[in-house]
Amino acid sequence: MREVDCTGKTSREINQEIRQLVSDGEQEIVVLRPQARHNLAVAILQPVKLVFEGSVGYYCAGMVDGPSVEIRGSAGWGVAEGMMSGTVIVTQNAGNSAAASIRGGTVVVRGSVGARAGIAMKGGTLIIQGNCGYMTGFMMQKGTIIVCGDAEEALGDSIYEGRIFVGGNIAELGNDAVIQELTPEDHNFLASTLARYGITSAYPFKKIVAGGRLWRFDKKEFETWREAL
Repeated sequence: MREVDCTGKTSREINQEIRQLVSDGEQEIVVLRPQARHNLAVAILQPVKLVFEGSVGYYCAGMVDGPSVEIRGSAGWGVAEGMMSGTVIVTQNAGNSAAASIRGGTVVVRGSVGARAGIAMKGGTLIIQGNCGYMTGFMMQKGTIIVCGDAEEALGDSIYEGRIFVGGNIAELGNDAVIQELTPEDHNFLASTLARYGITSAYPFKKIVAGGRLWRFDKKEFETWREAL
């Protein structure tokens, strides 16, 4: 295990040091005192373990493919944006657009997240142990979002494919989002997936999917399209 101390260093210098250690074959890197710096550990494409001892700023672990990242604190906007594979765990809260546009892997936020979590997801899994802000799952195309707490307005707005599970209250569903009954397979998936991260599945989960009305344009339903756009 090697350490990177962020004291007195820019984000660029920190990332260069992380990349050099990864290139040298280090399997576990601990980043000390990140002090909410932005753009840390972006585009890491190797299966290395990265631990941030403290909160990080915007876009931490964006565009990664393979690493296991643990943020022992909170994360700013866009954590794990565009992730291809790997795992990102935030032990506290995350800002807006957590796990936006991910294609694979798993993002776990132990606390709550801001608005637009999991927007434009094209695969992967986002687990939110607390609550989520408005427009979570907006224009979701594939993948799974699990919210153990409450969801704010416009949940799953304009969802195309994928599924969202909510264990708490839903303030309002978005355009073309509908509630569907859980199957035995859904219950098994929730139990096994949450147990992997030490989270109970004993919530009254509701399943949200696309209703299919926005899949094809019909001028007779123009008002629905105008609201969605």
